[in-house]
Amino acid sequence: MSLRLKVNDIAFFERPLVFARPFRFGAVTITASTQLFVRVAIEVEGKGRATGASAEMLAPKWFDKRPHLTEAQSLDGLRRSLATARELYLANRDFETAFGLHALCIGSQVAACAAEDIPPLAAGFGSAEIDKAILDALLRAAGANFFDGMAGNIAGIDARLTPDIDVAAIDQFLSRSQRLDRVAVRHTVGMDDKVEGEGGVADRNENAGARYFKLKLNGDPVHDAARLARIGQELAKLPYAAKVTLDANEQYADLAALNELVDRLDHDAALEPIAANLLYIEQPMPRDITKASPLGTLAARNFIIDEADDSYDAFPQARALGYRGISSKSCKGIYKSIINATRAAAWSSDGGRYFISGEDLTCQAGLGVQQDLALGALIGVTHAERNGHHYVDGFADTPADEADAFLTAHPDLYTRGGGKVRLAIHDGDLLTGSLVVPGFASSIHPDWSTMQPLKRPTPRVSQEQTV
Repeated sequence: MSLRLKVNDIAFFERPLVFARPFRFGAVTITASTQLFVRVAIEVEGKGRATGASAEMLAPKWFDKRPHLTEAQSLDGLRRSLATARELYLANRDFETAFGLHALCIGSQVAACAAEDIPPLAAGFGSAEIDKAILDALLRAAGANFFDGMAGNIAGIDARLTPDIDVAAIDQFLSRSQRLDRVAVRHTVGMDDKVEGEGGVADRNENAGARYFKLKLNGDPVHDAARLARIGQELAKLPYAAKVTLDANEQYADLAALNELVDRLDHDAALEPIAANLLYIEQPMPRDITKASPLGTLAARNFIIDEADDSYDAFPQARALGYRGISSKSCKGIYKSIINATRAAAWSSDGGRYFISGEDLTCQAGLGVQQDLALGALIGVTHAERNGHHYVDGFADTPADEADAFLTAHPDLYTRGGGKVRLAIHDGDLLTGSLVVPGFASSIHPDWSTMQPLKRPTPRVSQEQTV
């Protein structure tokens, strides 16, 4: 049963985040960033007051890749998105369902951000992070865990933003959802990551026993094919079969370049270890070109969108172009993930094969990884990219007492090793049992006293100003 609430306060905090190794994807290399934390205070009709929280890394040049922007300017866009969403959510003083509040604000959020030269994907980030914290508070007020609460549609998700499906389909999907006990880790191989030997893709100390691998591409089919051949040779050395996905992060310029890559996958014997185990190819082309380019015969290779998922209409539009799937990322919106999973199930029941995947924009240990993991486990994502544990050293610079508290509260999800509390990976899988607690997948909150308020954004520099 859905509950109604109103938001009394929203606060943003941050911590610096230093990577243990460079992470190169698309046109950017990340060595450090900022982890955002959101804290909300709500009043739930008939239940009293509650506090909720969420966390996410601020990823430079992913939500907005326009080349004229610096990394700092792209992060400012995310901060501005958060500030805009905060004003909109606090302006509503009536009791609403959690999804109803999201639905009331998302159109104005996208429009207000557009007026400040912030594209829709980045605009959605502000709402997504606040929505997670609101849901956490709502579940705590109701004394419900995420899986049971969502099975009863406690957030009141309906079809007002998605006329292609009806609310009965959403309710049925949620009521039938069963938490996955285990979710396999898909190990990311970034463009600068070592391929062969110690520290390479087949090194168990590096891949943590993963059976799934996500391989980054740079958009040059000759270069990518040669690198994939090397990776395929290494994966063939594993004592078990490994499945792979490919992710170009919008780097393939057009269908011609993409055709060349797929032709090599189809006909180059050196790529057989990759091609035979390839599950799908993720977001190969820029989002604007994607939306104007039907895949045609390429669709046989199972393509999904990620960065092009910037609206509630994105999946139906991509389906019409030949795409089979779409990514779930909590930073793009938990409600959108659930609705897209509902769509995939409905379309597949009609004889098609559509799916939702689990991708990770460096979700860090603690709230970030737990909430994203729970979302995937709810909607049936059996394996998910989990690069936060790979590129960041455990809880990184999180205060030791806080990291220890998460270890104590979620002992199946964390372990102590190498002087750090870090993700515990069991035969290539993450366990979800300890996420079944009141709230959104965490029995504790971070230590707010150890954080700084989120840095205020500086004025956006438009492309015209830089010419």
